[in-house]
Amino acid sequence: MKKCAIYLLALSLAACSAPDAASSDSREDVAGPRFGSFGFDLSGMNADIRPGDDFNRYANGAWIDRTTIPAGEARYGMFALLTDEARENVFSIIAESASDREPASASAQRVRALYSSWMDVEALETRGLDPALPYLTDIDAVETHDDAAALLGSIHISAPYGLTVFEDLRDSSVNLLRVYQSGLTLQNRAYYLRQGERFDDYRDAYLDYIRTLFALAERPVPDDAADRILAFETRLAEVHWTREQSRDVQATYNVMSVEELDRLAPAFDFPGAFSAHGMEVDRLILVHPSAISASSQIFSDTDLETLRLWMSFRVLSNRADWMSDRFDAAKFDFFGRTLAGLAERRDRTSRGVDLVSRALGDSIGQVYVERHFPADAESRMQEMVDLIMSTYAERLAVVDWMDAPTRNEALAKIRTLTSRIGYPEIWDEYDGLTLLSDDYFGNRVRLAEYIWSQNVEALTQGADPREWNRAPQSVDASYNVVQNQITFPAGILQPPFFDRNADPAVSFGAIGAIIAHEITHGFDDQGRRYDSAGSLRDWWTEETARRFTERAARLGAQFATYCPIDDLCVNPDASMGENIADLGGLEIAYAAWRAYVSEHHDGQAPTIDGFTGDQRFFLGWAQIWRNLYTDDALRAQLVEGPHAPPRYRINGVVRNMEAWYTAFGVSADDALFLPADERVSFWGVD
Repeated sequence: MKKCAIYLLALSLAACSAPDAASSDSREDVAGPRFGSFGFDLSGMNADIRPGDDFNRYANGAWIDRTTIPAGEARYGMFALLTDEARENVFSIIAESASDREPASASAQRVRALYSSWMDVEALETRGLDPALPYLTDIDAVETHDDAAALLGSIHISAPYGLTVFEDLRDSSVNLLRVYQSGLTLQNRAYYLRQGERFDDYRDAYLDYIRTLFALAERPVPDDAADRILAFETRLAEVHWTREQSRDVQATYNVMSVEELDRLAPAFDFPGAFSAHGMEVDRLILVHPSAISASSQIFSDTDLETLRLWMSFRVLSNRADWMSDRFDAAKFDFFGRTLAGLAERRDRTSRGVDLVSRALGDSIGQVYVERHFPADAESRMQEMVDLIMSTYAERLAVVDWMDAPTRNEALAKIRTLTSRIGYPEIWDEYDGLTLLSDDYFGNRVRLAEYIWSQNVEALTQGADPREWNRAPQSVDASYNVVQNQITFPAGILQPPFFDRNADPAVSFGAIGAIIAHEITHGFDDQGRRYDSAGSLRDWWTEETARRFTERAARLGAQFATYCPIDDLCVNPDASMGENIADLGGLEIAYAAWRAYVSEHHDGQAPTIDGFTGDQRFFLGWAQIWRNLYTDDALRAQLVEGPHAPPRYRINGVVRNMEAWYTAFGVSADDALFLPADERVSFWGVD
């Protein structure tokens, strides 16, 4: 089963959003809700705050005030709570494999070998830098730019471009190679180009990190090596596309032949690189044409010593946590402590569990699902998905800004949308992957080669919608625009997101809104460009597109005013898809909740603990985004993440919904109040 990286296209609910938290009983046999008396943690509220002034702190203020971000975390909230619990469950699976004298299956043997090799600190210390020396030796032997370009054709050497395999956006039955901009060690171009004291600090710390790695490796490099590497990457950053540019699915869809790509970027010798990668390529998709062309010229113009320094540093940095603790600690100090604001590294056991869970996700996932995904959870979840989808179709049928031709196509897209719940239909058995209990560095090399072999194989095969690109234990959800498909791994189908014992109002505000969020990605500013077959095609009439774009622009203008750090604000263009999915998803979930009330409660939901049904709905939404960030992690979220910070996923969304104003008696005297003509609605209930 292929495990292709999905670039730009799988729109994830939590990819850069909060790992979040709370505290409560996690036993699976508890009869009542996990949180509070009806599924919401009342002890986390701050009722002294008016909901109309700050709904986030009203719903979550006491939790925010009493909670400290764990030393090994950059952000903390509900996603982190479930991730911690999944980690404990995965550790039990790994521990059983590790304790068996002779694991029963090849899958269990791989799990034991990978985990044991990671935990064998003595072997890592003994080998030190030795496993990386062959790569450094190859780099030292580079004498021409052609030599350097040839090394870029190895999956083990960094290049100013990246390669992956994904469906053709105009024919989802065909897989194509995608070539995109790469080569930056820092998170993205903003870390190289943005001015300001903290970003200056990041760059100074980066220079120190480069010097540290070369010193640890005892590499004889010139005194200005770090400055030359930073200058080279800064030149790449200057020609890289911005996040908002990279979101444009039409601008990033550029089909061409290998010969055309080679003429555009001759210094990279793409024909030779593809051959070295073991690929036979006829045509491909170039994601960032101008960036690749300019990067090729930068590569050609850069002196060979600088290129050797850069490639050597990237080998050391990318593999620092594969080697002895000195390298691992240096990497953490920069990426963890400086860039993310972490106080300390998580313990080695915890990190090893995450490693195995990511690398051998299906091997772990098969056991995880058997133990931690109740037999009826899939059917219960599917019922909610069906209800949300039918509500979506109802709203599509009546919204006044969508004309008949566009509406018909939109309804076809809803009818053909499919869902995947809990775990994949077919599992990756990792055939041909050899892992050894005493060779961690080698295991990581073989894992990389195995993953790439899946990409190469995928080029000759059609796309298979049964394949997943995430493990069942992942706390995540996603929408795939090409397959027109939503995915909900078992890991996220836990309280407070999915609680079979919670009050329905809370459930609609939590998992219902998440389902609707993912579906809405099919109708956000980029997802709407794909039709019901998952093909990139402009099926919106000019007038309907104009009305939609006007709404999106007004929503973007709101989010542009949210500035949690100094003058660093939410980027409305980069976060537009997620902001639309949050608002549109909550509108659909609310419509579904009201339909449920009409059917089961004659239009009037009961009051529980003093809260009306509509109030509990919105509290359910606020609870799942309960969250804390370190300052550096929040800054990273603003400059590189596709989501707005969680506080705005709460406050910035509800203030557009008339039902929220009514539920909590919000008036013009409240800070979050928006006049009715300034509110934005995509699928709202009149």
